[in-house]
Amino acid sequence: MIIDAVLAYLHFLSIFFLAFTLLREWALLRGGPPALDIKALVRTDRHYLYAAIAVLASGLGRVLLGIKPWAFYAHNPVLHVKIGLFVLIGILSIQPTLAFIRWRRAQAADADYRVAPNDWRFVRRMLLIELHLLALIPLLATLMARGVGLHS
Repeated sequence: MIIDAVLAYLHFLSIFFLAFTLLREWALLRGGPPALDIKALVRTDRHYLYAAIAVLASGLGRVLLGIKPWAFYAHNPVLHVKIGLFVLIGILSIQPTLAFIRWRRAQAADADYRVAPNDWRFVRRMLLIELHLLALIPLLATLMARGVGLHS
C-alpha cells in the first residue's frame, strides 16, 4: 500500500510539473515576438519533456506496481482515451519544440533576430490547444477512479 501511495504522489507531482511547464511556455509567449526570451522557452520546453517522461514512468509504475489489478486498467476505455489524449498532446508539442529550436538557432546566428508574428501566433495557438486537452485528463482520471468504463 505504501508503494501505491508513493507512486500516486509521484504521478501527481509529475502531472503538476507538466502543467506548470506548459503554462510557463504559454506565459513566456504572452509578450509577443519582441519580448520573447527564447533561451527560457527552450529551457522550459526541456523541462516539459522531463515532466512528460516522469508522468509516463510514474503512471506505468502505478499500473504495474499499484494496488489495482492490471484488469482494472487493461480493459477500461476511459484509460485508453486518457492515454490517447496524453499522446495527442505529445504529438502536438512537437511543432512548438521544433519552433523553439529553430528560433534559438536563428538567434544564435543573428542577435537581432525576431520571431515572425505568424510563427509566434501558431506556436501560441498550439500551446493553448495542448492546455485545453490537458485540462480534460483529470476529468477522465476522476471518472476512471470511480469505476466508469469498467464492465460489471
